[in-house]
Amino acid sequence: MNHYEHIYFDLDHTLWDFRSNSRATLAELHAEERLAELGVTDVDAFIEVYEEVNHALWARYEAGHLHKDVLRVLRFRNTLLQFGVRGSGLAERLGEAYLDRCPTKPLLMPGARELLDALHGRYRMHIITNGFDSVQQVKLVSSGIGHYFDVVLSSERAGARKPDPRIFEKALRSAGAEVSTSLMVGDNHEADMLGARRAGMDHVHYAAETAPDAEATYRITHFDELRALLS
Repeated sequence: MNHYEHIYFDLDHTLWDFRSNSRATLAELHAEERLAELGVTDVDAFIEVYEEVNHALWARYEAGHLHKDVLRVLRFRNTLLQFGVRGSGLAERLGEAYLDRCPTKPLLMPGARELLDALHGRYRMHIITNGFDSVQQVKLVSSGIGHYFDVVLSSERAGARKPDPRIFEKALRSAGAEVSTSLMVGDNHEADMLGARRAGMDHVHYAAETAPDAEATYRITHFDELRALLS
């Protein structure tokens, strides 16, 4: 693996621990908005329903059938409706507070910081993300990893979403990188792995939370494995 010069990372679920940070935020909001008094008594059930609703809405957003601002409102409104709670004001407060607070959470996936420390100065590192640009920038700062990356490219800025090869091609051009010396690291079968294949990039499937991608160039379940490979 010594021929690589550029390492491209996905952010959510790959470096930044989206699930843990999101669940911590949702638990805080459940308590602060006193949702138990409105009938949402079980915080774990609230989180589970929110995640199901959000996942379905994100699928519509990624398919181009839903605007991001609508997604941000509907995910809490639809979650509360599952518990028989109505009130757009509450849903809007939850949506705004979640957006403000969740990206400030600092938790990273196991071994992520150690990996970045080990690779820093030896490879040029970059981010390719489908997340909202302003939100992803906050995550990088809050988790203390922003300084590791030269190019941070969101789908909003690129005008294309993974797995569209155009976002990978723009990321390569922005870094002055060749596809032959670049490596993509991500958790998502379609966005990261299929996208990298379409762009002609070698790719590492970080399968800590999913089944391994059989077509990936490399497959790992912990970043210690990638650190060893790149060393």
